[in-house]
Amino acid sequence: MTSPQSARPGDDSWRGKTVVIIGAGQAGASAALRLRRQGFDGEIILVGEEPSAPYQRPPLSKKYLTGEIGETQLLLKSESVFGEQSIQLLTGCRVTGIDRAARLVYLSGGRPPLKYWRLVFATGGKARPLPESVAESFDNVMTFRSLEDARKIRASLQPGMHMLVIGGGYIGLETAATGRKLGVDVTLVESADRILRRVSCEATADYFRDLHLRNGVRILEGAALRGIEGEGRQARLARLDDGSEIVFDLAVVGIGLMPDTELAEAAGIDCASGIVVDGYERTSDPFIFAAGDCAVFDYRGAPTRLESVQNAIEQAEHLADSLLDMAPSPYSPHPWFWSDQYDVKLQIAGFNRGYSQVVQVPGARAGSVSNWYLRGGRMIAVDAINDPRAFMQAKRWLGNGEDVREEQIIGIAGAAAV
Repeated sequence: MTSPQSARPGDDSWRGKTVVIIGAGQAGASAALRLRRQGFDGEIILVGEEPSAPYQRPPLSKKYLTGEIGETQLLLKSESVFGEQSIQLLTGCRVTGIDRAARLVYLSGGRPPLKYWRLVFATGGKARPLPESVAESFDNVMTFRSLEDARKIRASLQPGMHMLVIGGGYIGLETAATGRKLGVDVTLVESADRILRRVSCEATADYFRDLHLRNGVRILEGAALRGIEGEGRQARLARLDDGSEIVFDLAVVGIGLMPDTELAEAAGIDCASGIVVDGYERTSDPFIFAAGDCAVFDYRGAPTRLESVQNAIEQAEHLADSLLDMAPSPYSPHPWFWSDQYDVKLQIAGFNRGYSQVVQVPGARAGSVSNWYLRGGRMIAVDAINDPRAFMQAKRWLGNGEDVREEQIIGIAGAAAV
């Protein structure tokens, strides 16, 4: 695969040109700022549907909900930074359509269309809602993705109330942990046979199930929702498939993310569980690129979409380099993720897809442990629980492309004990 034929800094081909970025989240902001750092001095327009400047999402379910940090502390950069970098930030602005032939982006609110030289999709994803057959639209049944979602949930949380969390993935578990910290009674329901079914091994799920049970969360696994009932705009009762009922004051839905591909599909861009891009973030249209949660790319031989801050930043920066013909090789990430729950930090290095074996290694500190994933006898990922040493070791091994076997992993336990 060759590098895309775009403009090089120093050439005149990009002078006076415009890059339009749809999506003012982590990926969109990272792409815009990287373009400036790499010497692009054309026009950059960052279009965001939300009214706020680009902000961090991970703290929303943790320190923002508890009130430990405010909205100013969520910002990726102050708005003045974008102004200083001559990045035009259009917030509260919705893209209504794209004309690829004319290279125009149409906007809401009667704004004039934007002419682009290159267009970037950094549209991220949308929280997956409950099916209409399960729940009508109730004010106290909320998805959790945006700052506005977090504002509503934070305003609703009161000590002693009963919160129903639907979904046993990381967002559900983090929300449950924060609720308990605020003195809220919490019931978590997961339709799969265990929490974290899609993203972790059984040993990691067992650890976090026990952690939540010890902190007073009621966890129901293999519990599918049949319906949610209420009066007017307020839901009050959840019915499960086994006939049991849960009375609640607030329900938070955390059942996954849907990539936001609506605009790309309407414009005729190839999509398949995300906006399909090559190793240089090019879509099926050579003048249009995509990165972040909305983009699906080839990772080790399989179409992959990585939902993480790290990927949003690194893929967006690689996109900026590709757009300027400065990327020396296709995008090849070394994924890592994290989750904070109570006083426990989970750090994940690698991608555990297709693992066939898990090796558990105790950490040096009491309560710390790491679960190492192997495929064909070779390490591919680790879940490090309160064990930063194991996390950093795994990142080094993966970053260096080392062929790490079970004996080396077990050796970590002996080194930690010395």
